[in-house]
Amino acid sequence: MKPIVKGFFDPDTWTVTYVVYEKPGSPCLIVDSVLNYDHKSGRTKTKSADEVIDFVKKNNLVTQWILETHAHADHVSAAPYLKSQLGGKIAIGDHIALVQSVFKKVFNLEEGFSTDGSQFDYLLKDGEEVQFGNLSFKSLFVPGHTPACMAYQVGDAVFVGDTMFMPDVGSARCDFPGGDAHTLYRSMKKILSLPDQTRLFMCHDYPPNGRAVNYETTVAEQKKSNIHMHDGITEDEFVQMRSKRDASLDMPVLILPSIQINIRAGEMPPKENNGIAYLKIPLNAL
Repeated sequence: MKPIVKGFFDPDTWTVTYVVYEKPGSPCLIVDSVLNYDHKSGRTKTKSADEVIDFVKKNNLVTQWILETHAHADHVSAAPYLKSQLGGKIAIGDHIALVQSVFKKVFNLEEGFSTDGSQFDYLLKDGEEVQFGNLSFKSLFVPGHTPACMAYQVGDAVFVGDTMFMPDVGSARCDFPGGDAHTLYRSMKKILSLPDQTRLFMCHDYPPNGRAVNYETTVAEQKKSNIHMHDGITEDEFVQMRSKRDASLDMPVLILPSIQINIRAGEMPPKENNGIAYLKIPLNAL
């Protein structure tokens, strides 16, 4: 199977949202959506999500699944908004409960916040295959960046989340709670064990040296040229590089709002008695 893949790049967060389908008029799925969030004002907009909605409607697609590769730390999910406009089920990997348990404590969330993944419509298991129309997607458990990361394979296309980036950018950081460079190495190897011609679609692109934005590559290109993970790199070499690099990185700009919202399947925290929802900033805790 060779599905049609349409990518939507959000320049503010360097994130790519994907619509995956067989043909116009067919069922589709949406991977890693973006809700525009201004961290200075705390206001949200739906510009990026509306572009996706417009494309889906113009092509008469039927949205069946809205997938998250993980609880993102660099952008806010638009999944509930997309569901309200297009329908479909919001799904994520079943290890999301581990992430929820960690961050419920970090943010001291309300007592009623469940850490069982029940905020999502469906929790996907490693290796699970789900049909949508004449296509199907397979869930691949690829932890390391977080303990709950998933990739999704549709025919010859794999949506890798934050396991890896374009060959000239490398790999994801592993210094978030539950992250582990050894585990990420093995997850990347899992993806790179697929046939060489497999198309790999990145969740982000951070183009170096002024190159144009690009978010599609192949297993063969990654094995040959990925600056962190090309053929011949040992696990120890990767872990040493990744650990040193992670120690030099700043926290993502949107990590505090994003995590609080994304572990709720993109929903905002409960409104308080004045009708306004609030996010928390833990002081001197991270």
